[in-house]
Amino acid sequence: MLPLMFSDSPKPTLSSEELHDLNQRFPLVRIATETGQQIAFRSAGTGPVTVVCLHGIGSGSASWINVARQLPSGLRLIAWDAPGYGESSSLTAECPKATDYAHSLANMLQILGVHSCVLIGHSLGAMVASAYAREAERNAVKALLLISPAQGYGATAKKQTRNRILNERISQLENDGVVNMAVKRSSRLLSNRATEADRKLVIWNMVRLHDRGYRQAVNLLCNDDLTEYLPPPEDICVQVACGTEDIVTTPESCAQVARRCGRQLIPIENAGHACYVEQSGQVLNIMTTLIRTFRETQ
Repeated sequence: MLPLMFSDSPKPTLSSEELHDLNQRFPLVRIATETGQQIAFRSAGTGPVTVVCLHGIGSGSASWINVARQLPSGLRLIAWDAPGYGESSSLTAECPKATDYAHSLANMLQILGVHSCVLIGHSLGAMVASAYAREAERNAVKALLLISPAQGYGATAKKQTRNRILNERISQLENDGVVNMAVKRSSRLLSNRATEADRKLVIWNMVRLHDRGYRQAVNLLCNDDLTEYLPPPEDICVQVACGTEDIVTTPESCAQVARRCGRQLIPIENAGHACYVEQSGQVLNIMTTLIRTFRETQ
């Protein structure tokens, strides 16, 4: 399938009908912390179990709409715009660590009165999810699902790769701008089986990136290390999944993360990196199985 072309508009967008559906099914909410930081998130469903979803470096809260559409009864889904994304304020530090994002997540959940949740992190969001799970009070995270986790380049052995990735990412942002970067990079995030609607959603989320927020996230990717935050397997019910056609965080690299967690990698068939966009049903099955598992062990 060919990438979408946007010759009629300089900035790709969803149609008015698609935006209406998004805002009806998965409305955006804004809250302010005590320090004046604004955090935006989308929410769907109600129930005793809260599922919190964290997006990756090139995405946003709306990317979880396909999951929200199929959400089983009894679950509440919250998907945030990470600091510096969407309508969420940027972090203060220009080179933040995963713990800086985790503190913002903790503030949001405290304001919302969410004292325990199932936490799902995709790509760079997996690093933030792990940092939160590691620092949170006991039982605050009932289960942790890491989807296509980005390991980061903060380890000493990855110094050369870190410098290359940092230069490539920032140079592309400065040379192409957000919109052109989004159209170019989106083709790497989905498999050839993705629908046109999936591709449009991925690009729409990416063109909403903000310069400062993206730069901060690139610095997080390049200067931090997922393995520093992975919780011991005996402390939390954790699973790791990856799209079988993921060329960004490959099944081989995700299998390494799974082994560190004492688990086997769960394949998400016929999916690329943004697997929860194009195979939301499979992701929901993994999520509900994980919820059932931790409930049975209580």
